[in-house]
Amino acid sequence: MKFVTIDARTGMQEGFALLKSVAVKTGKNGADYLDLLLSDADGEMPAKLWSYKPDIHGEYSVNQIVKLRGTVESYRDQPQFRVERIRHLAPEDGLDLNEFVPAATDEPEEMYSALIKTAQGFADKKLTALVTNIYEENKEKLLSFPAAFRLHHAVRGGLLWHTLSVVRLCQSAIKLYPFLRGDLLLCGAMLHDICKLEEYVVAETGLVSGYTAQGLLLGHLVRGAMLVEKEGERLGLERETLVLLEHMLISHHGQPEFGAASRPLFLEAEVLAQCDLLDATVFEFYEAQASVKQGEFSQRQWSLHDRKIYRHGGTGEFSLGVLEENW
Repeated sequence: MKFVTIDARTGMQEGFALLKSVAVKTGKNGADYLDLLLSDADGEMPAKLWSYKPDIHGEYSVNQIVKLRGTVESYRDQPQFRVERIRHLAPEDGLDLNEFVPAATDEPEEMYSALIKTAQGFADKKLTALVTNIYEENKEKLLSFPAAFRLHHAVRGGLLWHTLSVVRLCQSAIKLYPFLRGDLLLCGAMLHDICKLEEYVVAETGLVSGYTAQGLLLGHLVRGAMLVEKEGERLGLERETLVLLEHMLISHHGQPEFGAASRPLFLEAEVLAQCDLLDATVFEFYEAQASVKQGEFSQRQWSLHDRKIYRHGGTGEFSLGVLEENW
């Protein structure tokens, strides 16, 4: 943990940390205390704030960044931070969030621009307007939102990262299979996860802290189709095109057991579902083996059908190359 000593005599230190877990507990003396797990780019450390009073110390939740002051103590031969003061992050702190939270390797503004540029290349300008209108209305969220709660691309900026990756896969499919209806496929790829912006509660760090009521009751597939219906009708899209797009959104999880409202029932819908699955799976494989040494296996990954993933010598750094000009 990157704490700076501010008083050598008392050992008092201060610094910033991401809250990976937060719980209010009651001690043996009957007083409440705050039980925390702190994190930054250097690692993790448990922490305690004794005699916790919300009206004095404030209230906190998972995935918030806070400033702390206190001392490092030893508990069961492990370091533990004894919190004396704590406060929420302030804009004037000028903190680089990427020092505390995982983030997309590509710049969000560049990914956003690449997606807008792709939409502007559609022959069907009503599809261009559909994508650009929705993106421009939601730009601020798009630049920071993750693509998932815990699984693939669950990082700051992960939603754009995943979306652009799926778009690039679809573009490759169009080159290989030129009979595909390209504008339709790419439009569906750009909008397939757009209503994750409504599905998740996202902290200031850009990480998911929970689900909205709308997200739990409807989900991003159904809400995405509803959004496309509304905006598409306003723009005067042809009815068949609108229905095809809506079907792509409600079927892009492929199978009902994975949350799809329908299996894909035409070719572009199937290609989208397969590209979406491929990108998510590649990310999960990479993440699983990233923390193990060459020649070793990861822990069992339940999201990958309970497999242990092997890291071989040819695994390089995770770099997408999605912003290359030759697309």
